[in-house]
Amino acid sequence: MNSSLDFTELATIISLNSYTKNKAGVDHNADIFNGWMEQLGFSVETHRREEIGNHVHYLSKKSEGAKLLLLGHLDTVFPPDTFTEFREDDEWIYGPGVCDMKGGNYIALTALRNVFTEQGHIANIDMLLVSDEESGSDDSKLLTSELAKAYDACMVFEAAGPDHDVVISRKGIATFQIEFEGKGAHAGNHYTDGINANLAAAHMLIALTNLTDLEKGTTVNAGKMKGGLGANTISPSASLTVEARFTQSDERDRVLAAFKEVTQNPAVEGVKVVVTGGLQRDVMQPTEAQAQFIVELESVLGAPLKLEKRGGVSDANVVSAAGVPTLDGFGPYGDGDHTIHERASKSSFERRINEVSKILAHFNGGK
Repeated sequence: MNSSLDFTELATIISLNSYTKNKAGVDHNADIFNGWMEQLGFSVETHRREEIGNHVHYLSKKSEGAKLLLLGHLDTVFPPDTFTEFREDDEWIYGPGVCDMKGGNYIALTALRNVFTEQGHIANIDMLLVSDEESGSDDSKLLTSELAKAYDACMVFEAAGPDHDVVISRKGIATFQIEFEGKGAHAGNHYTDGINANLAAAHMLIALTNLTDLEKGTTVNAGKMKGGLGANTISPSASLTVEARFTQSDERDRVLAAFKEVTQNPAVEGVKVVVTGGLQRDVMQPTEAQAQFIVELESVLGAPLKLEKRGGVSDANVVSAAGVPTLDGFGPYGDGDHTIHERASKSSFERRINEVSKILAHFNGGK
């Protein structure tokens, strides 16, 4: 197909490196977006950070009616000089962030432009772009959660599903680093004098993995393990890096409580255990308020939305956990995200811009 869209503007930010740890690049991306949003009458509230990129909150005028938050992120996963090229063919655009998620941000921007052109103003619709989503939103999630409370609903612009599915559910995630301190000893001459940290870690790995319940969508994975000095030495230290994911709040509570119990009671006497980490993003679950939001959007679009549940996390988890009806996946359909093969469908951009424009026109206040 030959798309009628001009991707020149989008190419400028795709070609700009916005690796999470590249503060200058992330902030440059925000500066460009600031200019675009100010042209639509938005004021820019910058939440400055020293070590990472700034978070930016775009504020429209307010009137009676529901308040809608559009949510995205400025960063990508690609370090400088690893994947920087933007290119296109008849059907696809290629480059870092075309679907995750500079492309999604650009869909929101273009839809806002359409509404501004048609109605002459924008009110009751704000947008938040954070700078650290790809590294877990460790800094921004508290800000996002607090700001979200001012809104009646939220649309998140991560990539769409293959059928332009909208995401209604995402697993919650908790990550932990577990350090084991034992006592080293010669394995031949002083075997019983040692306290084996490796053995304690092995027992704990099994106990934590056994918390998995696949029928309920709960997984616990010890993704990294290290320890010991050599075959002739009782291991003086070891470590585990463990991730838990869950689809239900009661499973979250079960796993976190069991995790605490297991880590406080190592199987090898004398081993000391230190745990860091915890809940990273809470579970995003379907709710009645979300279902009502879906009905409203379907009425606006005149067609049912295809719905999807995903195992991966996004900042939709954060807003949903704050009690705000949230839907994700309003970006373009694409694939290869987080790889050098990332691409997004041109026809998907056209479809999403059309849909989101209708939705934002519906929520635009002060008509």
